[in-house]
Amino acid sequence: MEYLEPVTLLMLALVAFIAGFIDGVAGGGGLLTVPALLSLGLPPHIALGTNKVAATFATSTAAITYYKKQMFKPRQWKHVFFSTLAGAITGTLIVDLISKAWLEKFLPLIILLAALYTIFYHPKHGKHHPDKVNVPCLKIKQIIQGLTLGFYDGIAGPGTGAFWVVSSMALYRLNILFSSGLAKAMNFTSNMTSLITFAILGHINWVLGLVMGFCLMIGAYVGAHSAIRFGSPFIRPVFIIVVSILAIRLAYHAWFDTL
Repeated sequence: MEYLEPVTLLMLALVAFIAGFIDGVAGGGGLLTVPALLSLGLPPHIALGTNKVAATFATSTAAITYYKKQMFKPRQWKHVFFSTLAGAITGTLIVDLISKAWLEKFLPLIILLAALYTIFYHPKHGKHHPDKVNVPCLKIKQIIQGLTLGFYDGIAGPGTGAFWVVSSMALYRLNILFSSGLAKAMNFTSNMTSLITFAILGHINWVLGLVMGFCLMIGAYVGAHSAIRFGSPFIRPVFIIVVSILAIRLAYHAWFDTL
């Protein structure tokens, strides 16, 4: 990759901090970081792999924060963990088989659809029964959820955190905070799995990934504590507007800009 100006790196760092904050609050920080990486001209495979480096920092920080605040109990979610692991490996391996041209056409569309989804995602509608999660009765639900979202995170990734939150509220009647705790833990699982797979395949720009990852980690720490204290509604309007603009810009260049 060509030399990046300090101003460009600073802008990426700022985007990463904001994305980490959003990830810590409601999930979906990848909806900012992936378009930002693609806008540098990185091939889609490299952009996705580099994003996994950064995302792993953010999700690990947020997951630890929620765990320490007792918003996540690992023993209840072992079926989700192993199925997420399997789904993420499968999705990442499939990305390696997809052509660069196909990814350039359809990745912006996936990002835009994920952004539009967040418009209809209302975390305040969740139930408040975190202690009623019955693992034996919900084993099939956990396996299907883990395989599906793990696969999506491996093959694309943007919006995975938000998908985890809303699906967990729907499947297990968890409130927003407990759903976010589960989301961060499982998102970290799929991110780390995909990161290792992308690294083996050689699809990572480590310098960009580590710089953005550090800023994501700080943002995620602030975001997770803010979510626990204040909730997430205050970030949604800006989040949706910024993500939609970035996704539309990428889609335009991928589908219509032939110059």
